Order: sequence, then C-alpha cells, then structure tokens
Amino acid sequence: MSIVTFWSDGREQTGKTTSIVAVATYMAIQHNYKILLVSTSFNDKTMENCYWSEKKQKRNFGLFSSNTNTNIAMANGIEGLSKLIKSNKIAPENITNYTKIVFKDTLEVLTGYSGYKEKYDNIKLDYPNVINLASKYYDIVLVDLDKEMGSDVIKEILDMSNLVVINLTQRLSSINKFLETREEIQALKGKKSLLLFNKYDKYSKYSVKNISRYMGEKNKVSTIPYNTLFFEACEEARVPDFFLKLRNTQIADRNGFFLAEIRRTIENIIYRLQDLQMRM
Repeated sequence: MSIVTFWSDGREQTGKTTSIVAVATYMAIQHNYKILLVSTSFNDKTMENCYWSEKKQKRNFGLFSSNTNTNIAMANGIEGLSKLIKSNKIAPENITNYTKIVFKDTLEVLTGYSGYKEKYDNIKLDYPNVINLASKYYDIVLVDLDKEMGSDVIKEILDMSNLVVINLTQRLSSINKFLETREEIQALKGKKSLLLFNKYDKYSKYSVKNISRYMGEKNKVSTIPYNTLFFEACEEARVPDFFLKLRNTQIADRNGFFLAEIRRTIENIIYRLQDLQMRM
C-alpha cells in the first residue's frame, strides 16, 4: 500500500541501515502490518547481519519462521526477481518467494545484491518495478536506498515513494549540506518528507528543538538515539531478540528512551502516511 524510503546523501555514515532495521522490526512487533524491508545495497550485508548469521540460519526462533521456498529462490533474492521481471513472469505475490522471513506474516526482508558490479548495474534498474509491485502485496514497503544506485534510479524511487525519511546526523556540517541539497531535490521537501536524526545524543546542543528552529522545520523531527546494546545486537544477528526482550522496558531506563524514540518515529511515519492519504 505505502512505500517509505530511507534516504541519505551518502557523504557520511548516518546509521541509515540500522535505523530502518530498528523501525521495521519494532513496527512489526507493535502493529499488525505486513511489512517488506528492502535492501538496495551492493556487496553490503549490514542489514542481513542484523537478523542472520551462518550459525543462526537453521535455528527456529518460535515467532521467527523460514520461507518454504527459501532454499530454492533465496540464494538469488533481487537477482531472481530481476530475471522474472525481464521474462515478464512476475506478479506481486511472487515477491515473497524471494524474501527471508523475520516474523511470520508481519516482516520479510529482500536482501541486497552480492556479486559483480557490472551485474548490479543491470539489476538495480529493476528495483523501481520490484518496489512498485511489492506495494500492491504488502501494507508497507520500507526501502533502504543505497548511494550506489545512481542518481536516475534514486530519483525514480524517491518520486514513487509515499514518504521519504531523510537520515541525518547532529553535525552542523551535515545539517547545512542537507539544506543545500533539499533545494535541488523536490522529493525531499514538504509533507512527503520526514527528518530523522540517527545516533542521537539528547545532551548535544543540537537538540530536536534547536535543530527544528535552526532549519525552520515546522513538521515533527524524529530521532533514533545511540544505544550500545542495539548496535551490539546488530553485529550479533540478535535484533529481533533485542526488541522482544525489551518491549516492556520503562522510559526511565536508558533503553526506555531508545524504544520511546523509535515508537515516536513509527508514529510519525504512520501519521504522515495517513495524512498524505487523506489529502489525495
């Protein structure tokens, strides 16, 4: 139904991939949406490593499940879907055969491409079609947009997105650079965009309040604070376990603030999608 794309200008490490993983995982736990998380990466297993390691591939997590077609199709992922597109044999419901399942019926992942650059340059052209078809089958498609895709494909995906989540850091140079970039890219303006500050430090002088004032931003600004346990979980393929274990954590706990801000980010995304839908 809705396409939500996480974007950054690619000039610095913003924590975009780990943030979209946090949002997707916690959204799947909190809400009854059927979610597809799409990695558009080239030879980057950051997203995949948040959920799976070689030791955990055959482990049953209870709530976690494995796709019955995984052994056949998953080895190819986006590559397999690209072949279907080129042969004109793809339908929205086919996409699930090429995903990995995190939570049955609520969260699936289409992992990025690992292989030769020449092949990726051809496959990346099919991402807009895959994403568009996926939006007809899943409630929410969350896209981690990679800088390696090139400006034309990036623009196409941004333009087709219902909402663009702009990933920034609290560095003043990052904020100023984005203010310049925003003037050049229409999809980064207005109600269709949502600012998200990653690895957020609430004790910085660049707080949400000060950032909003500095940028002249009238819409709500979201944050995902830095959390040591979460980033360790990302390295150890334990992200689902992390959120399931801490979902009842109180706000007073350091993990409580982290979870509260992710909930607020999710609420902002859902509210913005609903508001945009009403305006159509």
